[in-house]
Amino acid sequence: MDAPRRQVLEILAAAVLRDDRDRGELRRIEELVRRQPDCLLRSSLAGHLTGSAFVMDAERKRLLLIHHRALDRWLQPGGHADGDPDLAAVARREVLEETGVGGLELLQPGPFDLDIHAIPEKPGVPAHLHYDVRFLFAAPAGSTLQADEREVRAAVWVPLDDLGRLPLDESVLRPARRIGAKP
Repeated sequence: MDAPRRQVLEILAAAVLRDDRDRGELRRIEELVRRQPDCLLRSSLAGHLTGSAFVMDAERKRLLLIHHRALDRWLQPGGHADGDPDLAAVARREVLEETGVGGLELLQPGPFDLDIHAIPEKPGVPAHLHYDVRFLFAAPAGSTLQADEREVRAAVWVPLDDLGRLPLDESVLRPARRIGAKP
């Protein structure tokens, strides 16, 4: 196995697992990494790795969410690894690109959540799976949002106790509920 995929497996070994669902997602992601040499590239239509970020504000009371233009859904920032096995760095880069927020503090050394989800077909790209490795960060005080309008319709801070005001998928709500819980 090549060094980048070994690095991904090391990152996955530090994942915080809370239940059977988490353990199942971990097994499936590890299986992809072991069997798919190009799992870090979006050209891997068997599925590929992505990194995303659940970002808390400095006071740890609000969560950063984006309205994704292509998917027309509220999500956490994140995106394709594009060959980079440092998935926390991928998540950081995506937050900066999509929202303008930099200087993130990693709040847990390993992945905070794992999620495998389907991405619908679009012109030139068939439907496929994202094997998403998610990290928990805090933004510096005074962070201002500047949404990248090519990818993001809006970027907002949402109070944790007000997440119900947005139509969020369980793949966003589940980790958001865990933020206050101890692993």
